Amino acid sequence: MTALRSFAPGQDDGALWSMLDPAFRAGDTYTVDPGISRAEAMAFWCAPDKRVFMAETDRPVGTYYLKPNQGGGGAHVCNAGFVTHPDARGQGVAQAMLDHALVTARAAGFRAMQFNFVVATNEGAIRLWERNGFDTVGRLPGAFHHPQHGYVDALVMYRSLV
Repeated sequence: MTALRSFAPGQDDGALWSMLDPAFRAGDTYTVDPGISRAEAMAFWCAPDKRVFMAETDRPVGTYYLKPNQGGGGAHVCNAGFVTHPDARGQGVAQAMLDHALVTARAAGFRAMQFNFVVATNEGAIRLWERNGFDTVGRLPGAFHHPQHGYVDALVMYRSLV
């Protein structure tokens, strides 16, 4: 069973980096420089506007953040980012994190969740989001330069929480 808890800065840094490092280095899902330093990656993932969570079984197996997607009149829509430890993929970790994120977002007063830039080759994530009620509301042709597939589309995916 996967348990979720708030990220503990200082205490969880090594576990968080063990997940971010391979995800960012691969350069195939996030729009961050694959050469990003540990300090820059941690600052990006744990920025002040984000609430960060850790998924655990007998060890940390995933992380996600939740934040307002925009300010002002768009602050009622949240955005989230997810990373599953490479050794824990296919074990329901992402589903557990999404379930937690949806409950947490509603409790925080968000009325919708939006993924701004889902790389079209990230088929596992797209299946998960669609299975959980997210619709593709936009397609950005050739917006992501994938290290193996070249220029691929990015999707904007959205789900109401009310």
